[in-house]
Amino acid sequence: MRHPVTVRTLWLVAGGAVLIILVVLSVSFGMRAVSLSDILAGLAGHEETLGRAAVVKRVPRTVLAVLVGAALAVSGAAMQAVTRNPLADPGILGVTNGASLAVVLGLAFLGVTSAWGQIAVAVVGASAAAVFVYAVGSLGRGGATPLKLTLAGAATSAAFASLISAVMLPRVELLQAWQSWQIGGVGGADWTKIAVVVPVLAAGALICAACARGLNSLALGDDLAAGLGERVLRTRLISALGAVVLAGAATAIAGPIGFVGLVIPHLCRMLVGTDHRWLLPLSAMAGAVLLLAADIVGRLIASEEEIQVGIVTAVIGAPIFIWIVRRQKVREL
Repeated sequence: MRHPVTVRTLWLVAGGAVLIILVVLSVSFGMRAVSLSDILAGLAGHEETLGRAAVVKRVPRTVLAVLVGAALAVSGAAMQAVTRNPLADPGILGVTNGASLAVVLGLAFLGVTSAWGQIAVAVVGASAAAVFVYAVGSLGRGGATPLKLTLAGAATSAAFASLISAVMLPRVELLQAWQSWQIGGVGGADWTKIAVVVPVLAAGALICAACARGLNSLALGDDLAAGLGERVLRTRLISALGAVVLAGAATAIAGPIGFVGLVIPHLCRMLVGTDHRWLLPLSAMAGAVLLLAADIVGRLIASEEEIQVGIVTAVIGAPIFIWIVRRQKVREL
């Protein structure tokens, strides 16, 4: 089904409008009610009252939710194109837990506590996990089929999760300090972390955007893409690098958050088609909308304690994942 440019543009405009509304709601709503004057004063940086202080605290977490949601969605869209796997996602392919394990190991054994250091080790861990999963999924007849990649990613992710627990459990202080991070959330956002992660996320997003045409060619199959003049291996490696950088940096700064990279690209594909020149920007916008909405819901449905976005996205994503599996009728080739 072809999607006219006008329709695609309208979806982008609609997504932008929804995102702006959610940004306003994110700053306005939480466990403490605030007035319009508090919001305006808080946005100006004034913290004289509890309401204004709450607004000031909500602004960086709102920005971080937008950045992380967009990063995970674009990463998922790129991974699905690179692997030609409809079930590809940073969480399902083990990339998120690879980044998490690297952060935990760096913290426990190397004393890596700076934001730059954690982002660096997370990207390295995510890259290693991606290479390992793709190598295992490529073994045997048929190469890297969707089912084999999904199984390899699930097994690798489970193994990494066990290793993370093994490292964290004996270290009580470390476990307590990073318990909320393990779930995945944006509650600990501050401008220092955001300033560090923005250049890394921007680099990953630019890499993926630059490969948009190449990703369209990869969707046709390696042979046909090569026949059209596409350098298949180079495009695949560069696109995968952008996806891994996005997933690793997002995980380092907000913890492992699942299903955003799986759900959002599928939804956006239904709206604007498979052209990645449109799919990637809409995925970024929709990913930001999803994570921001999840953060708002997590703050509102609990009376005294907020629910981390990682839990909310899992509740939303799990049934959609099952629906995608049934819809795609994935099977061993």
